[in-house]
Amino acid sequence: MRRVILAVTGTIAGLVALLSFKSHSPTVPVAATTGTGGSSSSSSSSSSSRTIPGEFQSVAGPLTAGETTITGKVANTAYGPVQVQLVVKSNKIVKVGILEQPTNTIHDIQIGEFAFPKLISETLSAQNAKIDAVSGASYTSAGYISSLQSAVDHGL
Repeated sequence: MRRVILAVTGTIAGLVALLSFKSHSPTVPVAATTGTGGSSSSSSSSSSSRTIPGEFQSVAGPLTAGETTITGKVANTAYGPVQVQLVVKSNKIVKVGILEQPTNTIHDIQIGEFAFPKLISETLSAQNAKIDAVSGASYTSAGYISSLQSAVDHGL
């Protein structure tokens, strides 16, 4: 009899804990992730002035001497378009910005917030488009790498 009472009490306590769980809302990145040197800009090159939650800003804006921007082609993925923009100085990638990313659902935004910083970091380290995809963000990673490759082919 004691076992039954303990089992029922434990089950009720577990259900109460589960039902009272609140998930957190994602944070919103403010500016593009920068590499070595240079200043980042929070201005966007898109025609719309609204900020989509989870969207990284363009790296266009005031550039230092010798820096140029290269915009990759839009890569259409199963969840939406991905497009990157590079800032290059002396044939070296110094900044990467995300111009377009999937934003149809909160899950898309969370995946972008998780995957893009890792992809950008790898890009700045590798200095080319031969980078690994992020686990759990296969489609987004493939779109990023495709857009990155088009930018590298165009400008490096």
